[in-house]
Amino acid sequence: MTRSFLSLLLLVPVLATAAPEPTAPPLAVRRFALLVGVNDGGEGRARLRYAVSDARSFGSVLEELGGVQPQDKLMVFEGNRAALESALARFKSMLAAATKAGTRIEALIYYSGHSDEQGLLLQKDRFGYRELRKALESLPADVRIAILDSCASGTLARQKGGVRRPAFMVDASSAVRGHAILTSSSEDEVSQESDRIGGSFFTHNLVSGLRGAADMSGDGRVTLHEAYQFAFHETLARTEETRAGAQHPAYDIELAGTGDLVMTDLRSTSAVLVLGDMVDGRLYVRDAQGRLVVELKKYAGRTTELGLQKGRYTVMRKLLDQTSQAEFELGDGGRTVLAASAFRAVDGELTAMRGGGSLPTVAAAAGVAEVAVAGSGRRHRFFNAGLAPGLQTNDVMSGGDAVDNSLSIALGMSRMARLDGVAMALGANLATDSVEGLQLALGTNVAWGDITGVQLAVGANWTHGTAEGVQAAVGLNRSRRSGTLSQLAVGANVSSTSLAGTQLAVGGNWTAGDVVGMQGAAGFNYTQGRMSGFQVAVGMSRAAEVRGAQLSLLNVGGDVKGAQVGIVNVAGRMNGLQLGLVNVSREMESGVPVGLVSIARNGQFHVEAFGNDFNYANAAVKVGSRHFYSTLVVGMGSAEGSRGPSHWSLGLGLGAHLPLSQRFFLDVDAVSNTLYDWDAAFEGNRFVHQLRVVAGFQVSQRFAVIAGPTFNVLHGANGEVVDNLSRLSRRDAGDVLLWPGVQVGLRL
Repeated sequence: MTRSFLSLLLLVPVLATAAPEPTAPPLAVRRFALLVGVNDGGEGRARLRYAVSDARSFGSVLEELGGVQPQDKLMVFEGNRAALESALARFKSMLAAATKAGTRIEALIYYSGHSDEQGLLLQKDRFGYRELRKALESLPADVRIAILDSCASGTLARQKGGVRRPAFMVDASSAVRGHAILTSSSEDEVSQESDRIGGSFFTHNLVSGLRGAADMSGDGRVTLHEAYQFAFHETLARTEETRAGAQHPAYDIELAGTGDLVMTDLRSTSAVLVLGDMVDGRLYVRDAQGRLVVELKKYAGRTTELGLQKGRYTVMRKLLDQTSQAEFELGDGGRTVLAASAFRAVDGELTAMRGGGSLPTVAAAAGVAEVAVAGSGRRHRFFNAGLAPGLQTNDVMSGGDAVDNSLSIALGMSRMARLDGVAMALGANLATDSVEGLQLALGTNVAWGDITGVQLAVGANWTHGTAEGVQAAVGLNRSRRSGTLSQLAVGANVSSTSLAGTQLAVGGNWTAGDVVGMQGAAGFNYTQGRMSGFQVAVGMSRAAEVRGAQLSLLNVGGDVKGAQVGIVNVAGRMNGLQLGLVNVSREMESGVPVGLVSIARNGQFHVEAFGNDFNYANAAVKVGSRHFYSTLVVGMGSAEGSRGPSHWSLGLGLGAHLPLSQRFFLDVDAVSNTLYDWDAAFEGNRFVHQLRVVAGFQVSQRFAVIAGPTFNVLHGANGEVVDNLSRLSRRDAGDVLLWPGVQVGLRL
């Protein structure tokens, strides 16, 4: 079943006219909430399933973690216009009665239900956005927050001249004045709810964020900024592939001041679930009744705390094509730590639009939207010529109305609605609709809709919609919604969501979502999601997940399956090859670290003392994963007939560790040693290369006896004749000596 869903986040903070003196006591905060849920949007609209339950869920998290007392919470379910007006009047009276000196009043209104471009749809009635704004402004509160989960509520962002813009959030506190209107979908997009999650996408993600999934700072508090950003990205990611399509944000902000409004405090809850730093994957937390309480994408490398009610829970984890499950119980006042080891392996999504009709009407509604655009009076002219907006044929001949063009040439700035062809300007090209073709400018190219084609600029390219094609600039390329795209820049490439294609920059590449393709930069590559392909940089490459290869001086990955090749390689979970001078991983599963120093938290670190047939004393350090290691060896020895040490050696090697049983193991490695005369400092004149097969017996956890045969090759640094080094080698000297040897020692 489909139903329309749009999410509007409206914040109107109006604070005290004078800030308190530095010596004044802190203000007490009292927060009130009005929660409205209406499944019935009137005749001809699909009845929603979860509008009321969404309002209840949001109210619960405010009461548990958001500082709202039960007596300060007002709920209205399945009401009409009269019921909403009565609730607003009662809510206003509650705020007025609580107002007193030394107390900051915060008012929060939440609505879940149907809406259209004009207002909220309450059964057979409509409550207009202008009425809603007036009601909000009349509330006697210092901070006013409104959250609307409904279709087409993005229209409210234009009520005072606001324009659709990229996602943005401003923190609010007692030092902020003004208002901010934010939406997670525009005025012509639907919003959706899902049977799988048992609610609307945006409210579900917002509640998950407020319970701790959005706490990116790790301070135990979730701010309005953190909660909105988490809900925005999760909602966009979860709706991009649904039949109704994705939601995108808009806003109208008029704020002055600084600060941050804390929405929930996890430290105030009676039960906390701590997700360990090695837990990763998409997690679904369900309570004892099977209700989905929290959903989040967890990356390895940091702990996450979730504030929940006490009781039994089940966590399902999906990581790539594997599904695992863990169960736990939260007690009152307890903290339960869930580690990765607690999970055990276990054996298209229907949506509904909030405001529109049932699923069969979705395609028809889309068709009507296209006809409305085509028949809205907008004209098409093949050619546009001009100096600047207002001084071009588009504006002169159309009275300022939007005009589509196939060819536009301007000395200053050219502006058109839709471009199907070529636009050239010395200043800038601005397309308020989509672009199919080529925009060429020395200044800036802007496409407010989708672009299929090429943007070339000396300054910058900006695409607000989906971009498919090529963006090339000396300055900056930015795509808010990327499709199959190649971005080429001397400066930087920025993609605000996932990208399939190539980013090449002299400066850096930054992608907020996933990348399928390649990122290449002289500076840095950054992928906030999964990198499927290659990251190549002279400086640094970083990705939350890697399915491919990173080739940079510094490579950083969360969950890596593939290869990291660089000077320093860092991974959370590593499956593949790490090749560098320094390799570090928190968990090396099935990988091979090859380097001077390789460190894995779940790997090995050993110190060995042993003697062999050409050095009577050696000390070595072995570091690496559970099955592969690198070793550094220092030793000293004496030639036959010498009374004291005649040489010392420095060696580096790579090897494999093979556990044979609980106590027995086998190490097989290759070590290359440089020999130095004892009185010649660091002037190495000979080399000994060894293939070693060493068996070990683990006497205790930190002590083992080791011994085994070696095969040795000795030669001079410049091909000169070498003397006999070991009593086990052949007696005659030569250019190259080969002999079997032995070593015996201890391991700590």
